[in-house]
Amino acid sequence: MHIQRWLTLEPSEGKQWQVKGEFGQLDVCLLENTKYTQLVQISRCVGNHQLVSTPKVSVRIYHDAKLAEVLTSQQIYQLRPVYDYPNMHMHHRDEKYQVNAFLEELLKIDNLTKFVS
Repeated sequence: MHIQRWLTLEPSEGKQWQVKGEFGQLDVCLLENTKYTQLVQISRCVGNHQLVSTPKVSVRIYHDAKLAEVLTSQQIYQLRPVYDYPNMHMHHRDEKYQVNAFLEELLKIDNLTKFVS
């Protein structure tokens, strides 16, 4: 629901735009566009800090089901629904839930959405 409010009306692969909200700004890039789905990359610039990496997620949006799924988050690819714990990469047992909760928090930036470009 949060994402659908500011998706572009004229989708074309490679299109980039920014969403400015009460709590900051998101950079969005449309990576893939099909009839029923879109793949977008959402990131939030945190400035030039060497210790903090830019929060970034790739999200598949299913328009017919009105659903969004995080496919990648930071350097985690192909998220599993459940991980054994402990594991080699030290993922949380519920890592998939955690990154979806992170996406929800990231999208709350746009309470008062304004498109920048």
